[in-house]
Amino acid sequence: MKKLRIILALAVAVALTVPAAAQVGSLKDIKKKVPATKTVTNTQTNKSATTKPQEQKPEKSEAAPTPQPVSKNVLFVSISSGDNKNDGSKSAPLKNIDKAISVAKPGTEIRIAGGIYMGTMRIGFIESDKPVKLYGSFDEDFTVQDIAKHPTVLQPDNESARSTRKTILKFTKDVAGTVLDNIIFDSGERNAYHHEEGIVDGVEGGRLLPPTERPKDGKNPTVGEPLVQFVSATTGGDVTVQNCIFLNGPSFALQAGHRSGKFTVKNNIFLANKMAAVEIYGTCAGTGGPNTMVNCGEVEIAYNTILFSWSRLPDFLDMGYGVRIMTKCAYNIHHNIIGASILAGVDHTRFNKDEWIKLDHNIFFVNKDKDLHYSPASNTRLRIDAPDFGDLEFASASGNKNMIPAELKVNKAYLEGYLSARYSEQTDFDRNSPANQWRSAMGMNMQGTMKSSVTMFGNKYPWREATLLFGNVEGYGAQ
Repeated sequence: MKKLRIILALAVAVALTVPAAAQVGSLKDIKKKVPATKTVTNTQTNKSATTKPQEQKPEKSEAAPTPQPVSKNVLFVSISSGDNKNDGSKSAPLKNIDKAISVAKPGTEIRIAGGIYMGTMRIGFIESDKPVKLYGSFDEDFTVQDIAKHPTVLQPDNESARSTRKTILKFTKDVAGTVLDNIIFDSGERNAYHHEEGIVDGVEGGRLLPPTERPKDGKNPTVGEPLVQFVSATTGGDVTVQNCIFLNGPSFALQAGHRSGKFTVKNNIFLANKMAAVEIYGTCAGTGGPNTMVNCGEVEIAYNTILFSWSRLPDFLDMGYGVRIMTKCAYNIHHNIIGASILAGVDHTRFNKDEWIKLDHNIFFVNKDKDLHYSPASNTRLRIDAPDFGDLEFASASGNKNMIPAELKVNKAYLEGYLSARYSEQTDFDRNSPANQWRSAMGMNMQGTMKSSVTMFGNKYPWREATLLFGNVEGYGAQ
């Protein structure tokens, strides 16, 4: 006899709306020394709004690591609703990323809600000695991941530079399996900028100040460290950096030592970084030299948009590369947009083996000292445009183009400042002045003065506009 009737009603409705309004912008006419350019007009909707990290089409690249279903090996972080005394569950998230890393086990997935993160007590940096998977830009319910609508931003302020002067995110030991996904790394608020020199209409602040130059407005000097760094002592293994934004780096955006495995840099945006956007070098044991070099592992740099890479100094003479090919690694560089580098889009002057290099299907434009710097031998540096890459004895170098992607949604004031950037020196030396005549009579060196000026150098790029660069050119750059 049935004593109890149980009626179960279950209704589950999941609604996800992905905004697909793509703004149509155009890159202004660039009257530079770019050989026979043509214009790309394809547009693509920003695909970063999704319930999981962005994946490339199978024919483009291997599938990207994506968040797994919630388990005991997942922690949640929210700067607005979290508490570091919580257990890190979805209903009781932690407050800070560094706290989550400290309690995480190796390989733990950490999902981070949108907000500005500076480290616990606004310390200004985060370090990890273990591999973790950092997935950012979730909403407060941790159901939708969208770097445009609710970005996770690692952005220390200038006050933090008074007490700590470190890389924003640094990995110091074990890294195998590390993932960085949908996070913005920005040093624009921590940097110091000149309040009079290098002013560009429509761009906040003046030229970037080096760490050795103290600001006159009372702020703390620039912290001259990379935005993200994997130190040389890291133990190796596969690492993935995807769907992120790196901007306003005062000394490299992403710099990494790579001991073994595959280091993947895919579908990211790099803007207004000094020295180079990406520099990854092999660190495994082995003798140096081009004939005895050991191959530590693979580096894939694919579908990235890399713009406005600034030189070491305002004289525009040293550094300023999109990608640096270093030593002891096999590089596969493909389907990137690399433009507006002070020197070259790609630097290959460290004597890595040519047969370890694949450079295919990239768009280059307005790199001021050619698209590639190449040193086939000591005391030799060739400056090469993209259409001539096929003459090099690389493992592969095909499909590279000089093209101006007309629909890149760059900040137009910043673009104008870059195109017009000039460095000048003015010398005041009078050998017949009474002071110099006296110095000469005493066998001393005569003296003069030199004043230098620059119209733009490393100025701050507005981080909120950086997300507009996703999906501008179908099949190239960040999608």
